[in-house]
Amino acid sequence: MANSDSIAAVTPPPAPLLVNKENVTPISPKIAELTESRQELLSRIQNLKQDLQSWRMNLDTQVKVYRDELSELKKSLNTEVDQLRSEFQEIRTTLQQQQEDVTTSLRNLGLQDDSGETKEAEGPKDVESMKEIAADIPKVDNGEEIHE
Repeated sequence: MANSDSIAAVTPPPAPLLVNKENVTPISPKIAELTESRQELLSRIQNLKQDLQSWRMNLDTQVKVYRDELSELKKSLNTEVDQLRSEFQEIRTTLQQQQEDVTTSLRNLGLQDDSGETKEAEGPKDVESMKEIAADIPKVDNGEEIHE
C-alpha cells in the first residue's frame, strides 16, 4: 500500500471547475457572431432555393410552350404532306389517263399495233415531222413555247 500512497501524493487532485467571468465574456460575442452568420447562411440558402424553384418553373413553362409549338408544327406538316400526297396521286391518275388517251388515239390512227409498239416504218417519219413543227414554234426567253 505504500506504493499507492506515493502515487496519490504525486498526482494532484483534479482541480474544481471554476467558472471565471473573464473566460465566459469573450465566448458570448463569438456565439452571437456565429448565430448571426448561421442566420445569414440560412437566409442565403433559402433565397437560392427560391431562385432554383423559380428557374425550374420558368424552364418547365418554356418546355411546355416549345412542345406545344412543335406539336402544332408537326400537325401542320402532316397536313401539308397529306395534301401533297393527294395532289401527287391526282397528277399520277391524270398522267395515266392521258397516257391511255394517247395510246388509244395512236391505235385509232393506226400508228400503233395491238402489241402496243409503234410501227417502225411510220415512226421515223412522224418524229421528223414533229421536229419540223417544233422548230417552227417561237420560243420565249424562259424556254417556254408560245402557242399562237
